[in-house]
Amino acid sequence: MSATQSPQSAPLTPIPQQLTYQVIEGWEQLPAGYTHNDCVGVTTDAEDNVYLFTREQPRVIVYSRAGAFLRSFGEDLFTERTHGLTIGPDGLLYAVDEGHNCVFKLTPEGSLLQTIGNKGVAANTGYDGTLDSITGGPPFNRPTNVAVAANGELYVSDGYGNCKVHRFAPNGELIRSWGEPGTGPGQFYLVHGVTVTQDGRVMVADRENDRIQVFTPDGHFLEEWTDVQRPTNLALDRAGNVYVSELWWRVGQHSYVHGDVAEDKPGRVSVFSPDGRVLARFGGPDRAAPGNFVAPHDLCVDSRGDIYVAEVTHTFAGRASLVPPGTHTFQKFRRVS
Repeated sequence: MSATQSPQSAPLTPIPQQLTYQVIEGWEQLPAGYTHNDCVGVTTDAEDNVYLFTREQPRVIVYSRAGAFLRSFGEDLFTERTHGLTIGPDGLLYAVDEGHNCVFKLTPEGSLLQTIGNKGVAANTGYDGTLDSITGGPPFNRPTNVAVAANGELYVSDGYGNCKVHRFAPNGELIRSWGEPGTGPGQFYLVHGVTVTQDGRVMVADRENDRIQVFTPDGHFLEEWTDVQRPTNLALDRAGNVYVSELWWRVGQHSYVHGDVAEDKPGRVSVFSPDGRVLARFGGPDRAAPGNFVAPHDLCVDSRGDIYVAEVTHTFAGRASLVPPGTHTFQKFRRVS
């Protein structure tokens, strides 16, 4: 990966791929009557139970490590525009609802403990539906994801209608925000995902700029990683390796950094060492085939190194009939080596 100390410095030399994975078909035991044409978020708890955040029938679905259905909740809480899901070090669940412009703090059973944001009210950021209209503003305008630091502070990526990362105290009080539209250090075009490393660095998926930016807890720019395409979110394992879900670039679309897309680039998952070296990368052009991807939107890794990937298949391809009906929206990959 091009993990750089500044945008101008030389990239690290990639090491040979070290990790391999196998897709586990039929893992999810989805209850009768439940569907998820789009899966927007996924996270795991300390027991490796899997929490899946869905649209169409917006809810959180909880599975055991073996894929057995345990419970669901949130059917009366969430809008159709669910977006991001994280379990914090406290074992509590943090759900980002883009439609409500809120972050909800929940117990693992679904009881609502806290709401951050003005429910149903979008902040004034200049947003008219296009990224180029955004001038920036306070929380929230179509937020995307949330990360929880070891001290309980929250970092929220905001998002489709804003260009900020917001840092909150555990009680929901805003500490500070940073970001503005653009392609330079500390600037964003669609800040889509966020995670916090063990040493407190804040890693941000700057989706339409094809990069990950790394900051101090106060928002000071440290470096950027550029060997990614449309990164949607990030996850970490216990060794500090970084897992990235990456969206499909279609011919005719436009990257703010690389310009018009002339070559089809399928969605994929990349795994990097803490210093940004590629350990694994997978996802091929046959998008509907098990083990490949249509639209990776989020991912997580459990205690054994297995990866779970949530995809917004309907939004990115299904409704345009670019993939067959029934194409995967959620996949598990077992770590082989």
